Amino acid sequence: MAQRQPTLFILFTVVFVVIFSGNNKSTAQGQRLPPARYDGFPYQTHQHQDAGEDTIKIEAFFDPVCPDSRDAWPALKLALHHYGPRTSFRLHLLPLPYHDNAYVTSRALHIADSLNSSSTFPLLEQFFKYQEKFYNDRTRNLSKVSITKEVVDFATVVVGNSYSSAIEAGFNDRQTDLKTRVSFKYSASRGVYGTPFFFVNGFVLPDAGSPLDYNGWRSIIDPLIGSKSSRSVDPLHFFL
Repeated sequence: MAQRQPTLFILFTVVFVVIFSGNNKSTAQGQRLPPARYDGFPYQTHQHQDAGEDTIKIEAFFDPVCPDSRDAWPALKLALHHYGPRTSFRLHLLPLPYHDNAYVTSRALHIADSLNSSSTFPLLEQFFKYQEKFYNDRTRNLSKVSITKEVVDFATVVVGNSYSSAIEAGFNDRQTDLKTRVSFKYSASRGVYGTPFFFVNGFVLPDAGSPLDYNGWRSIIDPLIGSKSSRSVDPLHFFL
């Protein structure tokens, strides 16, 4: 669910970065930006596609335990399949500070992607499907260790039983922690303060924090594709 007060989120961001940055030299070196790899996960149908000049580039910022992110994905996924190679899509994770288990579930997605990239979006969809298991109220009395164990077991079902020990080890691997932090910091660097947030060709869409239905995506992408065919600039008014 989107944070409606950007100023408050900025405060959360500052506190989060200070807490997780650490003070030793190795931590500072590990946190150095920009990272070697562009943040985010390309959608499966576009992983091996070079996004050319005429490709509509879509980016989304989701939180795995955000109800609005959950509700936004089916329509976006349908639109991506409808347009196929005319679009490219990249998912960024923004673990919101007021969702207790956003960070551990986001980290699980980074771990899954490093082990079996074809499991990343199926795992995201499973988090969305059984999201209530990880809501604040459901895990209020559970320890961090027990929640992590539950997330490991949950992810293993999707990624594959043979990866169980690797997923568990991933939560002890500093690199997966750093990747999750970088995702958070990248979101902040783009001015993203809630989820879902959408960018099309680098421009943020209006009504940030709210799901967009299939017809909404069609109303945005169809004119852009038509513009590329006719070399018209009329659709630009949508973003101005």
